[in-house]
Amino acid sequence: DDGLAIGSAILTAIDLGEDVSWLNDFVMPYFGDSYTRKEVKKALDSFDNITYEDINDDWPQEAAIAVSKGKICSIFQGKMEFGPRALGNRSILTAPFPEDMRDILNSRVKFREEFRPFAPSILHEFTQDYFEIKQDSPHMLITSKVKSEKIDNIPAVVHVDNSARVQTVKSENNFKFRKLLEAFHKETNCPVLLNTSFNVKGQPIVNSPKDAIECFLGTNIDVLVIGNYYVEK
Repeated sequence: DDGLAIGSAILTAIDLGEDVSWLNDFVMPYFGDSYTRKEVKKALDSFDNITYEDINDDWPQEAAIAVSKGKICSIFQGKMEFGPRALGNRSILTAPFPEDMRDILNSRVKFREEFRPFAPSILHEFTQDYFEIKQDSPHMLITSKVKSEKIDNIPAVVHVDNSARVQTVKSENNFKFRKLLEAFHKETNCPVLLNTSFNVKGQPIVNSPKDAIECFLGTNIDVLVIGNYYVEK
């Protein structure tokens, strides 16, 4: 849907003689709303039933530690994704193992049909070690086979036909999400995270800090990392 919207605008711009050469530098669709530190804190303070900690720029490390301990961690950072979703700014993350982590996440938070898989995000340089793909997939739009020798390493993100819809992550695409993946790799020796959209079945992806906090409180998500603030149940 975003492709149709952007494509129509580009075609109109070309018809009007506009210069669209800047599109050669188009990389990631982080075009949605973002919120200041002050706005995030104000939203947190409006809820009486939570306490939070200001962890400054250490949040990728703290989130990685939480996920490595088997916790379900929700991430609310920067500008919301437009079109391709759950690219690290409005995401729910877990470890890609054990295999039943997929079912734990589904029964506790997502409530989706049993056959629907969850996607992996991976540090770019490890992509061909885990997946049969020879190109970048930064927007989580390409499905590939998981290499047979790696299936047991990341079973929670492998579909019934041994495929996965992979997101490859470089620093220039999402520096902070990349730092989280690096920290998780350091903790577990695994460069992959299970990454799904920050919402529940039947609801849109969270957009505002208030949306994120309400979704966190209304589900069995263990941790919310919102801006520089860390909230844990």
